[in-house]
Amino acid sequence: MIKETIEKLEKGETSARELVTHYQDQIKKKDSELNAYRETFDDAFEVAEEIDKKIKHGDTPRALEGIPFAIKDNILIKGKMSGASSKILEGYTASYDATAIKKLREEGAIFLGRTNCDEFAMGSSTENSAYGPTKNPADVTRVPGGSSGGSAAAVAADMALAALGSDTGGSIRQPAAFCGAVGLKPTYGAVSRSGLIAMASSLDQIGPITKSVEDAEIIFNVIRGRDELDSTSLPRQGGASGGLASKIIGVPREYFSLVEGGKEGLDEDVAKKFSEAIDFLKNKGFEIKEVSLPSVRYALAAYYIVMPAEVSANLSRFDGVRYGPREDGKNLFDVYARTRERGFGPEVQRRIILGTYVLSAGYYDAYYARAQKVRYLIRKDFENEFKNVDLLLTPVSPHPAFKIGEKISNPLSMYLEDIYTVPINLAGVPAISVPFGTVSKEGKELPVGVQLIAPWFEESRLFEVGKLLENK
Repeated sequence: MIKETIEKLEKGETSARELVTHYQDQIKKKDSELNAYRETFDDAFEVAEEIDKKIKHGDTPRALEGIPFAIKDNILIKGKMSGASSKILEGYTASYDATAIKKLREEGAIFLGRTNCDEFAMGSSTENSAYGPTKNPADVTRVPGGSSGGSAAAVAADMALAALGSDTGGSIRQPAAFCGAVGLKPTYGAVSRSGLIAMASSLDQIGPITKSVEDAEIIFNVIRGRDELDSTSLPRQGGASGGLASKIIGVPREYFSLVEGGKEGLDEDVAKKFSEAIDFLKNKGFEIKEVSLPSVRYALAAYYIVMPAEVSANLSRFDGVRYGPREDGKNLFDVYARTRERGFGPEVQRRIILGTYVLSAGYYDAYYARAQKVRYLIRKDFENEFKNVDLLLTPVSPHPAFKIGEKISNPLSMYLEDIYTVPINLAGVPAISVPFGTVSKEGKELPVGVQLIAPWFEESRLFEVGKLLENK
């Protein structure tokens, strides 16, 4: 994929311009139906031509030389519009590059365009975009997952070689699983959040969506590391690649009692694919061990207190005064209220209201403070089990991609889609979604993914076992 493409560029078997042309043609052919892109960038050809000149002059290709990327609409690219798929930021142009974008640019990446997402990354289906839902390339009647659904759809439909997304509660891993791509949520702090439009600052993390585990590893190694513009970012650390010490993988028993109806709450076909993944790893010499994460049963409830509270704080800056469209009002407060009422969609308004409520006087200790205590317990559960196992293996979602419109009017049902992914964000550990075949639904083959979870800063373990799973 990435390595092979760069080798072809170096040998003159293809050119960066030809790559951009190919993907732009795919976008023109497919995106009118899929709605994965918010905008494509004309200057991609200019960047490609500069790269081709360097290669012809004999320059050594960089790690991402000429690789065409799709970028989620909440990650800033200098001089480009960036709106988090919200009307309240319509027309906003970024004045600087996100640190992850800067690092990609320095290694020769080409940006094809910005991709559709749930508004301010709030959703599990990309139906909450102010610019219409993105559709799943495997079945256009179904969602691609969210909130990074545009990025996942772009990679799955061959409208980009790789993409960046952001993951607050599963927003890289779930759409990757629904679309048949690889999605990495790094350790919290491993990748700078500078230039990411914040949703929930203690949970958000930028990561890649790719066609292979190796590609995710290459991109992660480019974008990771300490950044003085993000005080929560940390220096490169973690174990080096080269083999797991004990080859023990844990399967948390609580993950099968989280959904309504216990194991029966898991889609039967998804459960079969998960069992196949366990058998596959056993045949590869891994010991599969049942483990316990007793506090994860409270993860979804804690997440939907912590996350809206941070949303309420982070989105208070969007008021029509400094950027974006502004509604007229009889006084300043009226301007704020009218602008936010018109600019924010229903899901964003719902989460702001929830977050403001749990932070309000008399409720802070009852809700937010208690949720943070639960978060600590969840982190300790992971810490305890990683003393006994190298990795954890779980499903990514209880179901394959669902129909567009099926859950949008039932917020609780939609929130339950995150039940297997939010504990990872609360604990801050890294996880990867790896495609593991398809299931048949109504005559369509729908992708299914499995989730590997590693200890903090041990992404190398995810890549090692992920490569085995994708090459089953």
